[in-house]
Amino acid sequence: MQDSAQLPEIIRAHVLISGRVQGVGYRYATVDTASQLGLTGWVRNLPDSRVEAVFEGARVVVEEMIRWCHSVPPAAIVQEVVTEYEEPEGLRGFEVK
Repeated sequence: MQDSAQLPEIIRAHVLISGRVQGVGYRYATVDTASQLGLTGWVRNLPDSRVEAVFEGARVVVEEMIRWCHSVPPAAIVQEVVTEYEEPEGLRGFEVK
């Protein structure tokens, strides 16, 4: 059993992904991957054709998810991933908004 000093630091990343990321299954692949990693948060399309997402979880896992955002799904063409770190809100589950 871990004592609280060894618990992972929980962070929140607010991510904006631009490129060809709408209409290619990007949001649903994001939900699947984030859920598999145990992250909480949400993902949605923006009117300017970007995808916006929030990931909350252990720092190492959130950073893995941000790296994932650069690379998949195969039909997507990611041009830029902009990340801002915010105060975690303690979200539950991961959903498409």
